[in-house]
Formats: sequence, C-alpha cells, structure tokens
Amino acid sequence: MKIFCGRANPTTGSMEWLEEGEDYDYHQEIARSRYADMLHDKDRNVKYYQGIRAAVSRVKERGEKAIVLDIGTGTGLLSMMAASAGADFCYAIEVFKPMANAAVKIVEKNGFSDKIKVINKHSTEVTVGPDGDMQCRANILVTELFDTELIGEGALPTYEHAHKYLVQEGCEAVPHRATVYVQLVESRRMWSWKKLFPVHVEAEDGEKILVPPLEMENCPGVPSVCDIQLNQMPSSDFSTLSDVVTMFSVDFSKPVQSASTYYRVQLEPLKSGKAQIVLSWWDIDMDPSGMINCTMAPYWVKPTSALQWRDHWMQCVYFLPREEPVLQGEKLYLTACRDEYSVWYNLQKAREGENKADEEEHKADVLVESPVCRCRAHLLWNRPRLGELNDQHRTRQYLQSLRKVLKTDSICLCISDGSLLPVLAHYLGAKQVQYFVLFFRSLHFSLFFKANHLEDKIKIIEARPELLKPSHLEDKKISVLVGEPFFTTSLLPWHNLYFWYARTAVSTHLASNVTVLPQSASLHMMIVEFQDLWRIRSPCGTCEGFDIQTLDDMIKDSLNFRESKEAEPHPLWEYPCKSLSDPQEVLTFDFTKAVPQHCLSTEGSVKILRKGKSHGAVLWMEYCLAADISVSTGLVQLSDEKGNCEWNPHCKQAVYFFSSVIESEILSDPTVVTYAINFDTKTGEIAMDFKL
Repeated sequence: MKIFCGRANPTTGSMEWLEEGEDYDYHQEIARSRYADMLHDKDRNVKYYQGIRAAVSRVKERGEKAIVLDIGTGTGLLSMMAASAGADFCYAIEVFKPMANAAVKIVEKNGFSDKIKVINKHSTEVTVGPDGDMQCRANILVTELFDTELIGEGALPTYEHAHKYLVQEGCEAVPHRATVYVQLVESRRMWSWKKLFPVHVEAEDGEKILVPPLEMENCPGVPSVCDIQLNQMPSSDFSTLSDVVTMFSVDFSKPVQSASTYYRVQLEPLKSGKAQIVLSWWDIDMDPSGMINCTMAPYWVKPTSALQWRDHWMQCVYFLPREEPVLQGEKLYLTACRDEYSVWYNLQKAREGENKADEEEHKADVLVESPVCRCRAHLLWNRPRLGELNDQHRTRQYLQSLRKVLKTDSICLCISDGSLLPVLAHYLGAKQVQYFVLFFRSLHFSLFFKANHLEDKIKIIEARPELLKPSHLEDKKISVLVGEPFFTTSLLPWHNLYFWYARTAVSTHLASNVTVLPQSASLHMMIVEFQDLWRIRSPCGTCEGFDIQTLDDMIKDSLNFRESKEAEPHPLWEYPCKSLSDPQEVLTFDFTKAVPQHCLSTEGSVKILRKGKSHGAVLWMEYCLAADISVSTGLVQLSDEKGNCEWNPHCKQAVYFFSSVIESEILSDPTVVTYAINFDTKTGEIAMDFKL
C-alpha cells in the first residue's frame, strides 16, 4: 500500500506531496535510532549484566523462582542476560513492532525461546493471569526507560503502573535506584542560549543599542530540557558556584509516584557570582548496596575515572527563570519541580533569621507549574539560534558588510527568519527597510521593534516572496536585498538556500543595480575520522556474548531504504573529529543571479593526508557577505597539525557516513576519495556519492 505524505520543501519553500511505502516511517525510525549507540555502551551493558546476575541470585537464595519483567526490551538483550544468569522465565515487553519482531528472532538465534516471551504491547496494556500475557506477576523488574533527563521517556508512570499491576510487592529492580545531581554555575556562553543580549552599533550619529523586549527579559523560556555533551564544554566557558549536591533519588524496587511534586536542597555558594544555570546529570545503582554504579557525571566531577562516551544519555542544562546575584557563603534554596516527564528549577534566597516555620512558608511559594514561554521569542529563536544572535564577532562581520553596501537612499529588503539585520540596516542609515516575515512570526518582531521604538521605521511584510506586490513596497524598487540567511525550517546546511529561491521570486521588485548580501554561497566538504560519533552507525555483531547481528541487518536494510544515501545533521562542536583531508569547496551558488533551470553538478577527488579511519564526509556552507568578508556555518579553523577541528558552535553540520571504513596508514601512496555531488535546482535537494 502507498500513502501520500505532504511536506514543505525547506530549500525551495514549495509544498510537495510524496508517495511513500507504508513502512517508510518504520525505516526512518530504525535508520535514525540510537540502538547501536546503546549497544556500544560497554559500561552500561556490563553494569546491567552484573546487576541482573546479582538480582537473580538474591531471588534464588530466598528459594523463589526468578520471574523477570523486562519493559522496553529492544533487542531482548537484558532478558537474555537474565536467562543466562539463571532466571526461570522472562517477559520481554516491546511496543515498537519492528523491534519486537527483531527481538523474537534474536532470542531464538541465541537459544532462549523457551525462557523468554516477547510481548508486542505497551506495558500498561499487558495482562496477568492464566489467560493473560503473563502467567503471574514478576519478582524482578528490569528496565531501560531513561533519557538524559531520566524521566523524559515516561519512566515514572511506567514504573507506577508496573508496581500496581505487573510485579510482586518487594520485588528486585535493576536498576535499583536513580539519583539526580545538580551544580549551580555562571556561564555567559550557556546563558546566551536563553537571553538576547543588547547589541551595540557604532553608527555615524553615535552609538545605538539594540535592546531585547522586557517581555523576553522576564520570560522563563521554553520548558524543554537542553541536553548536551557537557564533556565538550571547556572549563573556561563556565564557573561553578556550588558543590555538586544530590537533588533527589527514586527507588525503583518500591511503588513509584508519578504525580507532580518538588524537591528542595540548601546551597551555600563557594564564591560570589551570577547564578544562571543548573547543570544536572544522574547515576543508577544496579544493586541495593550501590556497589554497581553507572554514572553520567561530567569530566570535572570524576577527573580520575575514564569517561564512557554515550549519546543516548548526556547531561542537562537548565536555565533559571532569571539571573540571581549570589554571595559566597549565603544561604540559598534550590527547588526542583517535576511533572511526569520533565524537571525545572527555581532558586530562592533564605531570609534573615529564617527558622523552620519560615522554611515551610518558603515551600508554599514554590511554583509547581511548568514554565511556559510568554514572550514567544523563545518559540521563534531556539537555543543555538540565540547563541548565534549573541555572537559578537559574527554580528561585527554583518555590520562591516552592511556598511560597505548601504547608502543613505537605500531601499532595503530583508529575507531571513527572526533576523536582527533589518534593525542593523536601519541604524546604519538605510532610508527605508522592508522586512519579510512569513506567516505567524510577525508578533514576536512587533514586540522587538516596539522595544526599540522602530515600529514606524521598519515595515513588516506578511506575505510569501512569490506573492509580493509593488504595493507592499510602496511601488519602490529594492536596491539592497539582505539575508543571513537563516530559516527555522532548515535542518541541513543547504536548506538555507531558500534565500536564493526567495530572491528569485522577488526578482521583478529588484532594481537593475541591486546589491545582494550575501553575494554568494559555497558548499564545502572534508573527510574526517570521528572520535566517537561513528558508533551510532557501526554494526555491533555481538554484545556481551549475545549475537545481535539481526539488529545490524535490520538497521542496514532501513539505511539502504533511503538514509544511507543522505547526510544527517549533527552539531560537531559536541562530537570531536580530526580532518583526514584538506577542506574543499565543491559547489558555488551565485545570489546575484536567479536560480538557474539546470542542475549544478560537480565531480572530483580529495586526497587523504593523515593517518586514520575515514568514517565519513562533513559538509557545510560558507557565505560571502561582501568583498573579503565571509561567514562559515561549519569549519572555523583547523587548530593543529594533527587535524583537530573547531566547528561553528551555533550550527549543525551535515555528516555523510561512508558505508565502509578505510584505514589509511601509509601516506606515501595516499588514498583518494572520489565524489559526485548534484544540486537539483527544481527540488532543492543535494544528492551525493563517495567512493573510497
């Protein structure tokens, strides 16, 4: 059966209807899954196996049969661990049908079909009894239901239901408990992901300051957690204001409550500063004694222990509702509020001479409702985008370029989402600034323009570029067309070429001598060896002695369905790699002219210059703003002879993983990678092929 899927093309801006097979969603989910990453997580797997063996032993020592319930079994790995540890029977629950089918095959291949029953249901739909899915309640509960925030995948309601209906009272649980830790920090870099800082513009008539609206200053932001690879955040980018403290624990062997609640701890700052950020992570004890522990603690907390790389569990960055100046040694209360799926934080100062009764009064002040963005700017600008807008060096490059192209009589049109360029253009003396805002986005900017008294200086046009009429522009021709370009619909670097399509759509409104900024864009490429990111695409073969080749084959089939021929977006500042080749410009796009009718194609080869494993190619865009001024969305610099790379921290780069990895050892006879890249101007899609 075929189904029609509607999608907005991020590059051309057009609405498309595509015919897809009914398995398309499954293939996409499997191809982009993190199963391989979890199965490569040696620390996780070893600790789970140790915890399961210990739990089975404790049950057997009591003279009971070991009946295991494994919720979210995936490949069936944890159930097979339990069966090989001596469990009498395992019920393995998996709601995702293709994965449940794979688990049945994997269990059978490893010889455990008589000990493990795979149930393709949500755990809340599982029945217990003679005619049920489970013959009896289990006395060992094994799960891996956690995300970076611990509870974001619904662990609490799942545990709550399991204790009520699926497991015996006093059951063993693996993991036995989870503990959430926090640390209060000051960080301009991380705070720049929540706030818009004032922008200083040196204009001919003196300095102008662009200020964020008051509504944004007082807004708590969006409630979703910011999860990142905190181990890639240099210590110079933050200052710790408190010790690491335990925020709360959950004992999974006892009934769990998922209802909204809060936890509070007392803190005394180690030094004075601005409390802005709460960093958080968790660990899990696989046994009651806490001897088998798996931790997500970042590098500065356990500097002596080897860090296990993992992408399925990272660390959390939480933004306090507002910046709080704190003094060394003063008494503070940090409150963590949570609902079923998320956590958020508040910081309060203790009042002078406060006693127990006052503390109780403090508790009544706790805001248990989840924070919601009221200014709407956080809905327009995500966290990396705010970081980009707050990047002073980048802003200076745009200011420098605008100074070169603007005249006092310039009629300026800006095409970009949530851009500060129209304001910068106005401050630098453009006579008239028109600003395209697509669909719902004008409200955010009306607030922004109002805060800077620009309502009558910059006109917002709510129309698609192809629907622009002379009356929108007061029958004037555009002399300067500007864009960053940035669009919220872009996932891959070249999706922002929508600017080129918009420029083509408004061609009739442009003066014959129009200046376009940026003048052009170019696609760049480099062959790299990843330190760890390769694991998300690497086959597992066996895991802790169990054959899971079936999963490798399933992922490969789904990748071959489409994804293996596509690049995927990754923020490479979080995923270190080293360059094995020089960066190479492969395609250019001339914004001074309309999009051509014919495809843009290139073929070539790139030499491998350094020893290493060629995991894939990284691609990014660079924009030539004006003569000698360009901005890169990818490589910022090759920092040393070893090929270590520094990437733009505000953008995701495109990664094309090679289907096979070649290790280059002898450089006297260098390996060559040939490539063919084709930009289809009708669909706006880039097809690429690499041969090692």
